[in-house]
Amino acid sequence: MVLSVSEQTFTQEVLESPIPVLVNFEAPWCGLCRIIHPLLLQFQAQCGEEIKLVGINADQNFKLSTTYRLKSLPTLLLIENGTLRHRLESFGGREDLRLALEDIKASYRSCPEIYKSPKTADLEYRSA
Repeated sequence: MVLSVSEQTFTQEVLESPIPVLVNFEAPWCGLCRIIHPLLLQFQAQCGEEIKLVGINADQNFKLSTTYRLKSLPTLLLIENGTLRHRLESFGGREDLRLALEDIKASYRSCPEIYKSPKTADLEYRSA
């Protein structure tokens, strides 16, 4: 399940998050948003506690949509320590998105221990 974030909870859930956050700007009428949703859920399951996934209804949160200058939906933003690190928009389909998500995931698999949960770090230590 994806955590739904609004303008009221954005600062706490995204900008002040201790782990990187993948923000999915979407809308109920957006067909591609619905198509990629299962892929995002799979990404969330694979990343566990390393990257947080949240969804924002772009129509209901116009101020955020304007702040991040959305040009198309869906738009995915990776925000780390309150800073925009990566932007995914206008991708050609599921495969383009899957490859981009794999790149993001790989970059955080090799990230500093601060982003790894104790369980994940312990498992990696045992497998080494």
